Amino acid sequence: MAAASSVRLLAAAAVTAAGHRCAAFARVPVAASLSFPRGHPAPFRGRAAGLSCSASAAASLSLPSSSGPPPGSLPFNLLPPDSEPFIEWDPPPGDSAASPLGGGAGEGATLVVLLGWLGARQKHLRRYADLYRERGVGAVRFVVPVRELLGLDLGRRVERRVADLSAEIAAWCDADRRRTLLFHTFSNTGWLAYGAVLENLQSRADITERIRGCIVDSAPVLEIRPEVWAAGFSAAMLKKSSSMTGPSTESLDGPIVNGSLNRVSSNVMRPSWGECFILSTLQKFFEIVLYVPDINTRLRKVLSVLSDKQPPCPQFYLYSSADRVIPGECVESFMDLQRSLGRSVFAHNFVTSPHVDHYRSFPHVYSAKIDEFLKICSTVKVS
Repeated sequence: MAAASSVRLLAAAAVTAAGHRCAAFARVPVAASLSFPRGHPAPFRGRAAGLSCSASAAASLSLPSSSGPPPGSLPFNLLPPDSEPFIEWDPPPGDSAASPLGGGAGEGATLVVLLGWLGARQKHLRRYADLYRERGVGAVRFVVPVRELLGLDLGRRVERRVADLSAEIAAWCDADRRRTLLFHTFSNTGWLAYGAVLENLQSRADITERIRGCIVDSAPVLEIRPEVWAAGFSAAMLKKSSSMTGPSTESLDGPIVNGSLNRVSSNVMRPSWGECFILSTLQKFFEIVLYVPDINTRLRKVLSVLSDKQPPCPQFYLYSSADRVIPGECVESFMDLQRSLGRSVFAHNFVTSPHVDHYRSFPHVYSAKIDEFLKICSTVKVS
């Protein structure tokens, strides 16, 4: 019954917004993937209310007829209870001097900032924190629960949390000017959160100059594409029940990839009736929201920071041709852009692993690639 209520809530909210004012649509997605510096005015005041909505758009967002499968068969809860913190710190081990990034005599410690995918839990990111801890690097984990993005507070809590994260990172760096940073982002949500952190720290060149490298897992898509946002939200809502969490059929060329057994290659999921409905509804939702002037301007500003104003540190892209949420060609296009700007870009295509599932599918290869990149980052000179 909870799942049925969740579907009805999503559809009813969409229909109500379409029938009254489209500004209601703007309440969710800005916080969905990015945040704003402390004190920044609400980005969707004013002009959003003037956006017109056609009756046909409202009709297309309504619940399907009773002839379809019952809504109760949809395996997700739109607003699950979630009380875990947004930010968790994992101190480096006592022997952090053995880190490939230093931490020995005369050198400061390195912190990796883990920015989770939409709907990630702290327990999911803990595995990545452990990966770095084994290499003498402490971590701070940041998650964005789905319920916070679909709430009614216009995403203000998420905005505050990213500002809080930026402040905590700055305080950690200020405690010892020898300290350095790594960023490890997941999906477009984590990647856009990285852009928001960079914007929050834009007046702190003394900190951004200490970023040794950035690892981008399962991202980015530079263009504003409603179908990509819809796929990401659908995957976050449905979790393991989503076909987005499996590989695409086009990528299944064999069971052995990169020298490792691909355990997911034979488990291709087809989208259910419920998932098709959610995807269709969300895509229409984002076709309106992402082009509300205030939101679109804000989103493009953060994308501009990420495309043109990233720190001059090495970038490492971990992606897959089988990713059903973030197309591999989008990642490759962005890498080409960064190379054209003179950035130091490295990449690894896992070929068959699903979205943000590369570590679970190929743990040994993933760990080895992180080791290789840490060695590259260790040669980066910081101020």
